[in-house]
This record gives sequence, C-alpha cells and structure tokens, in this order.
Amino acid sequence: MNQMDLIKNELKSHIGKRIIVKANKGRKKIITRRGVLKAIYPSLFVVDIFNGNEIITSSFTYSDVLTSTVKLTILEDEVKFSDAKMIS
Repeated sequence: MNQMDLIKNELKSHIGKRIIVKANKGRKKIITRRGVLKAIYPSLFVVDIFNGNEIITSSFTYSDVLTSTVKLTILEDEVKFSDAKMIS
C-alpha cells in the first residue's frame, strides 16, 4: 500500500467529521478554513467549507496532503471550532 492509499484510508474513517483545512495557495498565501469532510473519491476528497453564512464545496487531492500543500486537523466530536486553535 502506498502513501496516498494510507491517506485515503485514514480520511475514510473521518467522513462527516469537522476539520480545519490549512492550504498553501502559493506566493506565501496560506488560507485556514473550517469545514466538514464530505466525501472520499479515488483521486480526491471533498470538504464543505464554512465561509460566513454560506458553504463552499472544495476538493483536494491526496497528493496535496502528501506534499503538505494542504494540512488537515480533524476535530473530535466533543471539540468545538471555537475551542480549537486555528493554525496560522
């Protein structure tokens, strides 16, 4: 089993959980957002990101996680977003 399969299998067990996504968009632009892990597909995963009053659906590849372009923090059920430290 390769690294991307390990990442995929780990994420499968967390579908529906709240997460914090930290994405490097290039040129020193790093965004940190809160959301819910929505779905897992063969080559990517989908996150519903909370942006004020609206929900934006974003997709990321497993290679994004492998190369640390995207970092995920999975929150346990009892932890609220307000209690979690946002990574800047």
